Amino acid sequence: MTEARGLNVWRRWGYRLLPGDGFSYVLHMRPAEWPIMAGHTALGYLLAVGLGGATRGDALLPALHGLLLWVVFLNGGTLALNSVFDKDEGDIGYLVQPPALPRHLLAFSVALLAGGQLLALALPPAFQIAYGVCFALSVLYSVPPFRFKAVAGVDWVINMWGFGVLTPFAAWAATGRSLDVGHALVLLAFGPLFAGLYPLTQIYQLEEDKRRGDRTLALILGTRRSLAVAIGCVFAAFGLLGVAAMRLGTGVWAVALAVPLVVWLLVLLPWYREHATWTPALHQRGMYRALAAWAVTDVVTLLVFAR
Repeated sequence: MTEARGLNVWRRWGYRLLPGDGFSYVLHMRPAEWPIMAGHTALGYLLAVGLGGATRGDALLPALHGLLLWVVFLNGGTLALNSVFDKDEGDIGYLVQPPALPRHLLAFSVALLAGGQLLALALPPAFQIAYGVCFALSVLYSVPPFRFKAVAGVDWVINMWGFGVLTPFAAWAATGRSLDVGHALVLLAFGPLFAGLYPLTQIYQLEEDKRRGDRTLALILGTRRSLAVAIGCVFAAFGLLGVAAMRLGTGVWAVALAVPLVVWLLVLLPWYREHATWTPALHQRGMYRALAAWAVTDVVTLLVFAR
């Protein structure tokens, strides 16, 4: 535990600021993921108002309110809740050398999730509903006797809709603007895109999941088929983005979608070809490269659809 607390300057500073187990609560919310979650959530807001209107109008403050609730209360609470029941001993996503679980982590995580739902009452009904759905999915995903993260396929569907589609939709909903068909297709495309990313987040943890008895999607499929599924899902996602581009009449800007598609293939094809020789550390590195490809996709999607 002492080694985990003194891992780096950031942690040493954090435990001085929040002594005892205080900073452990923050770490189990996995703040290293917050920039990625914030970026994907903000995508919906920028699609709703356009890049030119991002800092103007009356939608900005509700969107910032929604962003805080979605990233810190909902996502942070979900990951803390996940830690309570996983009891991981090794590295986990966005948290190297997890500190020992603080005594009241379960109560803390539930307070975050429920508090966010109450604070969401100040936002439009569509945001409240999206938050409530993901709150329920978080409990079903992590908490026994449900614990759907251990049920291959169900875990996949939950994350596909929760992170992939509902996350950017929530920021759109916070603006109070109605959703048209073209932009709905854009948001929907992130469902299969996350369906491709999700098994990649599990491959490096196969031994840990096997030890714990969790029958995750990647464990059921195996590494090779997980990567094949990821490649197929990426093509499906970009197919939907292409249909959205035609619906919204983006013209030649649609060509830019080829850039993130190529980036994804540069990550996935070598991984698929060489996976049998890769160590867990290399698989973990591959996951972070896939997250970078996701970020490129978000940026290009904005350039094409939020002009």
